[in-house]
Amino acid sequence: MIIYNVTIKVDQSIAANWLTWLQTEHIPEVTGTGCFTKANILRLLEVDDAEGPTYAVQYLAESKALYNRYIEKHAPEMRRKSFEKWGDRFIAFRSVMEVIN
Repeated sequence: MIIYNVTIKVDQSIAANWLTWLQTEHIPEVTGTGCFTKANILRLLEVDDAEGPTYAVQYLAESKALYNRYIEKHAPEMRRKSFEKWGDRFIAFRSVMEVIN
C-alpha cells in the first residue's frame, strides 16, 4: 500500500470554501482516476494557524505503479486546476510513503 500525502497550508481568506471544494470536487476527481482507493483529510494540530489552517490529504494506492500512473497522467492537470481556482492562496508539499504493516 502506498500513501501519497499532500500537506496544504491554506490562506484564511479561502479556508472554508477551499475545504468544501476539496471534499466535493477535488478528492472525488482524484479518486475517480482509479489510481487511489481512498482519501483521508486531516487537519494538523499544534501548528501556527494565524494565516490559515494546514491540512494533510492522504490518498491510498494499492501499488507504486498506480501512484506512478497518477503522477504521470493526472497530476499535472489536477495541479493546474487547483492553481487556476485558488492562485497563490495555498501552498502544498507532497511526500510518498509505503505502508509496512
